[in-house]
Amino acid sequence: MVSDIRITNTGSLLELQRRLRAAGHENIRASMQRRLRHAAEPLRDDLQSAIRGLNISSQGRRGRPGGPSPTTRPLRATIADAIRISVRTSGNPGAKVWVDKGRLPADLRKMPGALNTGRVRHPVYGNRRRWVQQNATPLWWDNTVRKGRPRMEREAARVLDDVRRRLE
Repeated sequence: MVSDIRITNTGSLLELQRRLRAAGHENIRASMQRRLRHAAEPLRDDLQSAIRGLNISSQGRRGRPGGPSPTTRPLRATIADAIRISVRTSGNPGAKVWVDKGRLPADLRKMPGALNTGRVRHPVYGNRRRWVQQNATPLWWDNTVRKGRPRMEREAARVLDDVRRRLE
């Protein structure tokens, strides 16, 4: 699984960052940061929609349906809420969309990657002697990133061009 998506054109962003710092234009820097975040928002929204709509199924044991979840937290919504955007204009500048594992409960920190593989094995209601496999649509993260990346890159390039023009 692609753990995060970063849009960086390091040479171009670093050069632009130096020019912004030399020019002392805080309002241009703030505007660039806001616009880069805005460029990443559609991809974050698409990833959140993809996980919320992810079909997870299991092979029922002899036709018996499963019971209610032993937890009250909804898996897909919990993961969707952990998808974040980060924009930096200094250091390692760029925009990044990722799953913030710190916002997930400890027992779900590996779940986004596991769901991306299409298979999740887990004990039945915590009973480590009985395991079940559930299947999900594989590559929910990778395919969504692949579709959304060109749009995000185009928008980021447009923002950088606009900032360059304002500095000239």
